[in-house]
Amino acid sequence: MSVKDCQTDRFWPVLVDHSHDVLTSLRLAAENHSVMASKEIPIAGGPAAAQSESDDEPTFSPYAGPAFLSYGFRPFFLGAAVFGGSAILVWVALFAGGVQAEFLYPPREWHVHEMLFGFIPALIAGFLLTAMPNWTDRMPLRGTPLLVMFLLWLAGRLLMTAPLAGASTGVVIDGAFLVLLAVYVWREVIAARTWNRAPIGILVSLYAVANILFHLSALRGAPTDFSERVALSVMTLLLTVIGGRLTPIFTREFLAGRNMTGLPEVFSPVDAATIVMVLIAAIAWIAQPESVWAGTMLFVAGVVSVARLLRWEGWRTWEEPLVLVLHMGYGWVGLFLMALGAAILGIGFSIENAVHLLTTGAMGTMTLAVMTRASLGHTGRVRHADRLTVMIYLLVTIGAMLRIFSPHAETPTALTYTILSLSALCWSGAYVLFALHYGRYLVRPSLDE
Repeated sequence: MSVKDCQTDRFWPVLVDHSHDVLTSLRLAAENHSVMASKEIPIAGGPAAAQSESDDEPTFSPYAGPAFLSYGFRPFFLGAAVFGGSAILVWVALFAGGVQAEFLYPPREWHVHEMLFGFIPALIAGFLLTAMPNWTDRMPLRGTPLLVMFLLWLAGRLLMTAPLAGASTGVVIDGAFLVLLAVYVWREVIAARTWNRAPIGILVSLYAVANILFHLSALRGAPTDFSERVALSVMTLLLTVIGGRLTPIFTREFLAGRNMTGLPEVFSPVDAATIVMVLIAAIAWIAQPESVWAGTMLFVAGVVSVARLLRWEGWRTWEEPLVLVLHMGYGWVGLFLMALGAAILGIGFSIENAVHLLTTGAMGTMTLAVMTRASLGHTGRVRHADRLTVMIYLLVTIGAMLRIFSPHAETPTALTYTILSLSALCWSGAYVLFALHYGRYLVRPSLDE
């Protein structure tokens, strides 16, 4: 898409003028207490005092319904794991020509849409529906309302795969999920007057708009690259803000629990500078995806992100993979930004493979890091990575590495098919193993209930 097509000359000054206001809100959001600390218990081997920051967490009225519908992370983490584990395998089979299917969109667009706007939104929903009550001191969405949200997401997946109800119906139902999630976030922010969480509402709203734009383009047979860039940029900002908050918090908790000194700072000028650079780089990439300016800003943002990561000294957490994997996940973000910037400048990876540093590497690793930790801590279990959990982390890492170093998919060879198949088996295997190992925790009552 050209600069002229995006009408960048008109919109770029407005975006830059407002970037400072957005940054201020993002910084305020990052400076607050831990987002997923509710109900977590001490880490394995650490003293009882070494808990997540919040000692005055909200107390909600007892819930007598099915445990599976008591918190958003339960249905959405399990649903995302099962869907993600199967959808990638289906895509590889389609790519290799082993199967034929009549989806709503052609195979490439179906794959992109279902990973960006199907799989990832389920993980975002699981996180936010669990975190918002802790941010706002308001009752969580549970029981029938939560079931309706989950079934709406599931219906979207079914109608994108088997559009029996017609394209229009499928698009409306699929688009409604992210819109309702954004409405939920804004309702909670407004009701609790937690305006420092407004950036989360903005990002989820942008994600919902990107999904609608994707559908409008795909239905006309037009390119969907603009909506894809918006979605990928939102993902990058979410990882930068939320992942950049969780990682130092849980690192501090782990190190303090072992009476270690030199605890990492949770927020500093380096963190603020990183958010600024990633925000500006994302805007540049959305508006001018092939420009030298966008490539340069992305690369610089990646360098700053890596510098931010090194300040947290993740190597000191090697004894607990549950913490170390957060650093690995955030590390992928910096590598993605540098690789994408370099690819735009004509150096290193192709743009397609660079993007997979974000989708298979950063999102794959960070989501599993949060999913495993939340599934343990929020069900009253010791937050410690057992052997199967370590295997989950290894599988997603191997799958991501194979994908980003695979030969270009536009000129497939036997080697391409082999590497992509191995990548899919490893990456999908991580989510299948999560569903098998953690699914029992998600459907049963918490141990402390």
